[in-house]
Amino acid sequence: MSTLAHTMMTAARSADSGLAGPGELDRYPYAEAPVADRPTAPAWEGADSELGRVSRRAAGSRGRGLHGQLVQQLGQMIVSGDLGADRPLVPEEIGQRFEVSRTVVRESLRVLEAKGLVSARPNVGTRVRPVSDWNLLDPDIIEWRAFGPQRDDQRRELNELRWTIEPLAARLAAGHGREEVQQRLSDLVEIMSHALSGGDALTFSRADTEFHALLIQVAGNRMLEHLSGIVSSALHVSGGPVTGCDRPSEASLTQHGRIVDALGAGDGGAAEAAMRQLLTVHPEVERVVPAPREH
Repeated sequence: MSTLAHTMMTAARSADSGLAGPGELDRYPYAEAPVADRPTAPAWEGADSELGRVSRRAAGSRGRGLHGQLVQQLGQMIVSGDLGADRPLVPEEIGQRFEVSRTVVRESLRVLEAKGLVSARPNVGTRVRPVSDWNLLDPDIIEWRAFGPQRDDQRRELNELRWTIEPLAARLAAGHGREEVQQRLSDLVEIMSHALSGGDALTFSRADTEFHALLIQVAGNRMLEHLSGIVSSALHVSGGPVTGCDRPSEASLTQHGRIVDALGAGDGGAAEAAMRQLLTVHPEVERVVPAPREH
């Protein structure tokens, strides 16, 4: 789900034409919100009625086939609470009721185990793990939480993390200026400007995602770079206003431009200030993470 590898490849090339064509931006994979009603999924009855209800929700396969769909479905069911902690998951039962092979079930459960959602132990079987064991920084779990009952908490927590990570990254990036990166960031602002004028929210969002991921990568801090997936995931999830990046606006575009100008001038303080302003465009954010006082 992370766009990090794609962003690194894009950043490595200089942008000769100013604006990227639609084909360039379309190379990036973006999360899809679950769509409603999947009539072909088998119903689960009796004590497992909640599983039947959720199994009828279509899970975005994102091109992963049956394995990816089952991971998505079971992951959403666990994160939403439809499958509570310590709930046993019987592979044979899952295979029968979702009409998939034992191999698909086994591999799907391994993926969920790697994410901390389930545990498999001899003589105990596979069981759902409590929230405290989940890898909450996993992009899939971030997305599942963002579309489930915990959506408000997830978006607030994501914004608080971004408010911690990105201003520092902007400051550090000002000291690691590279001409090709500076050019690409400028191009991305131009792409966002044209998208805003044309009412193209999707192109704006894609350029915005690359902008923020690239900025973190050039900060020169590998630990920060490792966290860039959090920012990408935060920009992928949709919903109510959380930051100034959530929807195309002149205010958001202006702050992106100021960040680029500050980076070009090597002014880390100005870059950090512009990023903080970008992340506090909406009043809702200021109640969550107050802007720093002016001294």
